[in-house]
Amino acid sequence: MSEKEQPNAQVDEATLSHIVFQDDDIRPVRQSRGPSNYRKRVRSRSCDSSASGPARSTSGIQIEHRTLSFQISESQANDTHGLKARQPPKKEEEDRVFFEEIDYHIVHEDKICNRFNVSRDSGLSRGIASQRLQREGKNVLPQSRESYFRKILGYVFGGFCSVLWIGVIIFFICWRPLGDPDPQAYNLGLAILVLIVIFLQASFSCFQDWSTKRTMRSILDLLPSDALVLRDGDWSKIPSTDLVTGDIVKIQIGNKVPADLRLLETSGDVRFDRSMLTGENEEVEGAVSETDQNFLESRNIAAMGTSVTNGQAIGIVVLIGGSTIMGRIARATSGVKAKPTLIQKEISRFVLIIVLLTICLACLILFTWVGWLRVKHHNFMNVVAMLNDVMGCVVAFIPEGMPIGMALTLMVVARSMKKVNILPKGLSTVETLGCVNVICSDKTGTLTQNNMTAMSVGFVDGFLTATGAKEVFKSGNPRKALLELHKAALLCNDATFDPSTMDAPVAQRLVQGNSTDAAVLRFAEATRPGKETTAAHPRRFQIPFNSKNKWMLTMNSDGQNQEKSKFLVLVKGAPDVLLPKCSSYWSYEDECVKDLDDASRLHFSSLQNRLSKNAECVILLCQRRYSPMVPLQSNVLGDELMEYCIRGLTIVGVLGILDPPRPETADTVASCRKAGIRFFMVTGDYSLTGAAIARRTCIFSGDADPDTWKTLQETRDHALSGGPETNYSSTSLLLEGPRLLELSDSDWDTVCSYEEIVFGRTTPEQKLRIVNEFQKRNNAVAVTGDGVNDAPALRAADIGIAISGGSDVAMEAADLVLLDRFDSIVDAVRLGRLVFQNLQKVIGYLLPAGSWSEIWPVLMNVFIGVPLPLSSFLMIIICVFTDLFLSLSLIMEKEEFDLLGLPPRNHRKDHLINFKVYGQSYLFIGVMETVCAHSMFFFYMYKKAGIPFHELVFLFEGYSDGFHGYTADELTHFNVVGQCVYFVTLVIL
Repeated sequence: MSEKEQPNAQVDEATLSHIVFQDDDIRPVRQSRGPSNYRKRVRSRSCDSSASGPARSTSGIQIEHRTLSFQISESQANDTHGLKARQPPKKEEEDRVFFEEIDYHIVHEDKICNRFNVSRDSGLSRGIASQRLQREGKNVLPQSRESYFRKILGYVFGGFCSVLWIGVIIFFICWRPLGDPDPQAYNLGLAILVLIVIFLQASFSCFQDWSTKRTMRSILDLLPSDALVLRDGDWSKIPSTDLVTGDIVKIQIGNKVPADLRLLETSGDVRFDRSMLTGENEEVEGAVSETDQNFLESRNIAAMGTSVTNGQAIGIVVLIGGSTIMGRIARATSGVKAKPTLIQKEISRFVLIIVLLTICLACLILFTWVGWLRVKHHNFMNVVAMLNDVMGCVVAFIPEGMPIGMALTLMVVARSMKKVNILPKGLSTVETLGCVNVICSDKTGTLTQNNMTAMSVGFVDGFLTATGAKEVFKSGNPRKALLELHKAALLCNDATFDPSTMDAPVAQRLVQGNSTDAAVLRFAEATRPGKETTAAHPRRFQIPFNSKNKWMLTMNSDGQNQEKSKFLVLVKGAPDVLLPKCSSYWSYEDECVKDLDDASRLHFSSLQNRLSKNAECVILLCQRRYSPMVPLQSNVLGDELMEYCIRGLTIVGVLGILDPPRPETADTVASCRKAGIRFFMVTGDYSLTGAAIARRTCIFSGDADPDTWKTLQETRDHALSGGPETNYSSTSLLLEGPRLLELSDSDWDTVCSYEEIVFGRTTPEQKLRIVNEFQKRNNAVAVTGDGVNDAPALRAADIGIAISGGSDVAMEAADLVLLDRFDSIVDAVRLGRLVFQNLQKVIGYLLPAGSWSEIWPVLMNVFIGVPLPLSSFLMIIICVFTDLFLSLSLIMEKEEFDLLGLPPRNHRKDHLINFKVYGQSYLFIGVMETVCAHSMFFFYMYKKAGIPFHELVFLFEGYSDGFHGYTADELTHFNVVGQCVYFVTLVIL
């Protein structure tokens, strides 16, 4: 069969009919292989976090994937009259239209296979796969292509080099043809020397960029290296970059999805971690049938780069590379125009000032020669000598060694950063951290460990922390309810430890399974080893967790019961689903089973609310003894258990699961505040969860509830009406992403004045807007994050900080990468401030001798008529070699005091080169060096040649053959040696 071209995906009118976001119990359920049928289902959630809070009640649906929606759902919901007469999409709408029109998640799986000309049983043939690979290209994420030609031009002609090239051209012209018939090798030597300086600077900059990019490439490792693919009827591993559309791929627990897949078959319990895309650490259950008309939210689509946390599945590749969800976001981040860093702006400002002053002085010398010297002293200076003086002015006033000195300073600090596991992608980004006054940090994986952990153990009439429960077991006298909870946590669990890590401590063992089961397993094993318990109660049957039931069930042999037909049934799941099915509970205090009356239900509700306010997911564990009516091998056993067994359950207890903050996060926030930096949280997770983590990490420091959107509205109304002021915190603010569209400029002024802010339920576009709004108000903003959804904000911020181990899209967009601990950001801020201080010291050292003390010999020669005290050649030697090497001691200086005790630098007022630096360099140190060097020059002329100072003043063409009885060669010798004296004096000073 010949290769077919893939047709454009079109959506019929029925598909694009009006969508109403309702509760999840009306979504279609996953079906097995075969025609798609629809029935009621509830969405997948592995735990019940603060579901009763106001953040959830304000929305009819929990949008797990809303950060990737690109407003598709809104567009479809507004299309109430079928397909619109579509206009060609605007560039910024291409992604939305692309995913809006795609229908891979809607059509039946058999049609998908026919569309891609592939057999589900044998996969693609290797010949067709090879053809498609040539046509479609590699399955890699798009990266912005750099123009190496443009970069080389920037290295060679950027900054001071643009003016130095003029000097090269003029020196060559002075050599020939203006120097004919007796061209001076001195002019040729100057041209070559300036060329060496230019290429030395360019090579240095090029090397730094190359070494940084090489280091970055070594840590970018998001995509899996291999994929299990069905080709010609055989399963084989191939590089994931060689996948093509139509490939049949098998994925299982622990894998990363190698491309966007339409799921064809699942094990029934497959789940995916999409936190890399969404910023939410809640897992999503895979499905075979469409669960949402939005391609980005339908659960029969496995997105590239997401992780398989449970089960296994087989899918067909529908999108690869830049067309995938992750690829589109990566392209969006590269579309954000890179802004010059703050230090680049400072350098550009300094270069502009120096170039303007140089041009003014050069023009002054040129016009002086044209209007005065050429007329009054025509034998003193010919055209070549005049051009040499003009270029001498250029060479003198431009500190040629400063770009190298600044690069060396940045390089030294960058190396110091690497020692504390901070990788700067570019040297120019190092200093920016010194003036950052706002840090917007993602939550999941950045402030938190992205590792679900059991924090609390609760009973209807008792409560323990997880640590406290472990201590009770260590005491050797645990209560019966705690023993039953430990047993349920071990047995009703699909997670297992990786056999290769069983010798490691429990906290360091690798776990195969979803994050919630892993947290429960680690808690149970750390409390008491469970090998004997699992051996005494082997599992006989199970019903895996699914989004319809929101619980899992295991049926185990009951070692305490002599009847072999009676089994221990354990159920674990969401309290709101299981609590109505419970009739009794294990009493922690009385160590017996009691009836679940109204008072007990009230106590349980209070416990659940307590855990929810701490942002802990609540897992309810239940048990009962049951004798099945059908054999264990019967196909209807599962139906029997669901109908007859899930009733009359006994509550064992609850576990509070939390993605805990990193241990160093609270200290990091405190150190940033000490340094005058406001620390905000910007997360895609729910506001209540973010607020609870903010309290744990001291982002919210007070005990009062934070202000909200309602507070901003009331503040605005009071301001308009002139009513009495209401008592608000005015310090802490909790704001949800959807509300950002309703904020006016004055509202943003109010928001940006808060000291503590948590932005919840934010999309990538909203994160980007937050950054832009703070930047508009003269804030230097740093953004930290590790997910794809953080990438646009990372690129737009003044400095983006990615976390190693996050997505490669985020690391590509960032300017710094934290390779280890989150608190290394404090060291980065300290070093950023140190580099600014050291740069000022280096500049303050190089300017007096490398600029001011070099321009005065030219001015003295042109306007006073004395012999040139310092040649252009020696000027370059001072700038590029002698002073530069001596400045290394300043480059290596450590901080003189605690730099974190200073407020951040105001990047709009506190410039790298300011009047203070100019005054000290030119009017103080520069004047002293100039006077001393000139004094030594004239002292030499007096001592060795017998020519006093007053005779050299206004001498002009008089310094020629016969002056004081000397020949022209002798006078040249005195002048050259005097120039060496001037040079040595400057070097010593």
